[in-house]
Amino acid sequence: MSRFFAAGDSSSESSSSDEEELYSDQEAEQKPEEASDEESEQEDEDEDSSSSSSDDGKAGVSKFLRDAESSEESDDEEKVTIVKSAKDKRLEELEGVVKLIDNARRINDWGSISTEFDKLNRQVIKLAAQEKLPKIYVKTISDLEDFMNDTIAMQKVSTKKVSSTNARGLNAMKQKIKRNNRDYATEIEKYRADKEEYMMSEEEEEVQPVEKVKKSKAAYTDTIDVADDEGFSTVGRGGKTLQYTPESILKNLRSIAESRGKKNTDRAEQIRIMEKLHEVATTPYQSIRVLIALINTRFDLTTSSTATYMSQEQWKMADHEYGQLLEILEANRSMVVVEGAEEWEDDEKPPQPAAGELLKIPGSTISIAERLDDELTRSLQHIDPHTAEYIERLSDEQNLYTNTLRGSLYIENLQAGGKLDNLQEGANRMVMRRLEHIYFKPSQVVTILEETAWKAIPTKLDSQITPRNGAKDIATLVQTLSTYLFKNSADIIRARAYLCQVYYFALHDQYYRARDMLLMSHLQETIGNFNVNTQILFNRTLVQVGLCAFRANLVYEAQNTLQEICGSGRQKELLAQGVMIQRYSQVTPEQEKLERQRQLPFHMHINLELLECVYLTCSMLLEVPLLAQTGSSPEIKKRIISKTYRRLLEYHERQIFTGPPENTRDHVMQASRALAAGEWKKAAELINSIKIWELMADSEKIKKMLSEQIQEEGLRTYLFTYAPFYDTLSVSTLASMFDLTERKIAAIVSKMISHEELAAALDQVNSAIIFRKGVELSRLQSLALTLSDKASGLIEANERTLEQRTQGTANAFERQGGHGGRGGRGGRGGRGGQRTDRGGSRTRGGQQFGGGALGGAIKA
Repeated sequence: MSRFFAAGDSSSESSSSDEEELYSDQEAEQKPEEASDEESEQEDEDEDSSSSSSDDGKAGVSKFLRDAESSEESDDEEKVTIVKSAKDKRLEELEGVVKLIDNARRINDWGSISTEFDKLNRQVIKLAAQEKLPKIYVKTISDLEDFMNDTIAMQKVSTKKVSSTNARGLNAMKQKIKRNNRDYATEIEKYRADKEEYMMSEEEEEVQPVEKVKKSKAAYTDTIDVADDEGFSTVGRGGKTLQYTPESILKNLRSIAESRGKKNTDRAEQIRIMEKLHEVATTPYQSIRVLIALINTRFDLTTSSTATYMSQEQWKMADHEYGQLLEILEANRSMVVVEGAEEWEDDEKPPQPAAGELLKIPGSTISIAERLDDELTRSLQHIDPHTAEYIERLSDEQNLYTNTLRGSLYIENLQAGGKLDNLQEGANRMVMRRLEHIYFKPSQVVTILEETAWKAIPTKLDSQITPRNGAKDIATLVQTLSTYLFKNSADIIRARAYLCQVYYFALHDQYYRARDMLLMSHLQETIGNFNVNTQILFNRTLVQVGLCAFRANLVYEAQNTLQEICGSGRQKELLAQGVMIQRYSQVTPEQEKLERQRQLPFHMHINLELLECVYLTCSMLLEVPLLAQTGSSPEIKKRIISKTYRRLLEYHERQIFTGPPENTRDHVMQASRALAAGEWKKAAELINSIKIWELMADSEKIKKMLSEQIQEEGLRTYLFTYAPFYDTLSVSTLASMFDLTERKIAAIVSKMISHEELAAALDQVNSAIIFRKGVELSRLQSLALTLSDKASGLIEANERTLEQRTQGTANAFERQGGHGGRGGRGGRGGRGGQRTDRGGSRTRGGQQFGGGALGGAIKA
């Protein structure tokens, strides 16, 4: 090989060896002898290669080339190569960064200072492996802190505005210097005590590490795998085994908290670390701090990933840890977890509160309970409700309710202590969460829920709001919780509590109580000002009140209450039981996402098919007699009770062939036609054959009630339809036709007469109905009146159109001196004028515009 390539090889080898020296300090320090041996071997190899190349050159190259080679060798020998150790190179780099920081300080460039400060700390970490701290570093960070304090003081006095970039850099350096200088407080104090003597001392003192690893029984090696028995352990940066001790808990928690929200952070690894820290925690303060951080990190798993909801395993562990947190807080009354508390800065020693004082730890037990509740709801939204997984997930609600109740008791005890303020809002939030778990459930289910929850809570704990012994009467429990929120809350929470109580009363067949509360609240007037979730709760409550009225045999009240929800055709959307994406709707993806987040879990749904069946049945019982009444008495203005029902009925009547009913709607439509024809038995049979009634409690009672209602409305429909054809009608005949007692028929007829619905008189002596003639119109008269009504309506519409076009000006279509304009008797103006003979001239108005049919109709 030629000398050129040999020289290239040696230079590359030397450069690579320099890099190895720079990035592998430990090998350079631990094996200096091996390094020297390698250098000697490398020099020997270079000498061999050069000698071999010179030997080859004597045989094959000219004397001129040999002289050139010898001159190059002499030049290389004259150059002096300075070899620096990795430590010296790093110190030079450190001094270079310090100079850059000093230059930036002179021009007050805090953006550059912040950038170079990060580089400085990274280089010190490399030097820290030698257990020595450069004094120039201590001087730099101490002077930086003084310079920062002076700059802040100058800004308060000066009126000159600081650039946004400089301000951001200064704010960042505040936090960085505060955190960084805390670890080197001892060295900084020594430097400030006597700066010259500190810098003149030749030996650099060893840095006392903040975190001392002591070999004790409490030491715990962080292991991820189960292979500890085989001798494996987890190692961190630098090849050191990670060990966690009670003294290092706060330090590790701080580092985890600082990495929260950053990219490329392994949350699962942080959770494993905090689980180990929880195991080695020896004091209640340490356990509380670890549990709060651990629960929050479990919640971060959902927000930082693509998962739509928290996994069941992580949720159960977070719920269990929340229970442990409450147990520790109940056992240590001197420690409280409250929002807005100041964070303890010293990681080496825990706080020592004075006797009788409370140690406030930053955090929120209320927010944790609410987040657990929200995560459970979110998981139930996304799980298929027709699978066993949904049932299994729903069983976790018992544990959540128990911890919610326990958290509420903890807030009550803090309120009773009287040492903390602003706890009322938190207590309201916990009571509201508890109420939202029970308001929509039957009392039997709530009883089991309450009993199981109180059994899991220690007997020494009791509630002042809802005592342990009062949990058996669920109606009293709901009323107590609602009353507490009425007195102590405002706005949204009070309105939601009110609606929850009304919903519970309606669910348990207390219609008049629920109706009176809903009317007295006046929420129907102000519900538009509340948030969407409260509006959804109002719609659910309104529907439940309507169903309660139907079960109470109040058909008119039920139809009137359900009209607003069911008449819109948007039941799914209004009750948050499904998203209806219309074809031409302008809904953004963000709005659709929010809409899906508002959806209720399946176990809270109101059966929409049952709701539609109740609404259509009530509409049938009201509309069919009304149609018969307006058909026989056209002078009565036609009023429509349910447009939805009328539209469905008209569509059904337009069908040429109708097969047997297949769904709920078909049953109700065919029953309506049978009822209008007087076939009440067929109508009752069709209505009772609907299978959806089996979902209601006391379905047989409901069917019997519907049969009686159909009999009565069938009688009223028959009287409205056939009254013009009777002079007298026996009550006994009607009783045999509709299977009603004569007394019942007499009561119905008397009511119709008193309401002026029927022009007749009741002869109680002869038990007959005597109809008054001359009141009812014939068929021809009814049609004539209908035609006149339509003609008058057309004239009014034409007049309004004319006024809009002419803008109300008089004689808009008349020409000067003309009389054949718009409004002529002859219809069109041209034909309204008189014609002369064929050869003569036309009279005025012969070809004038006369307004056509519109003008003729108005003139008439």
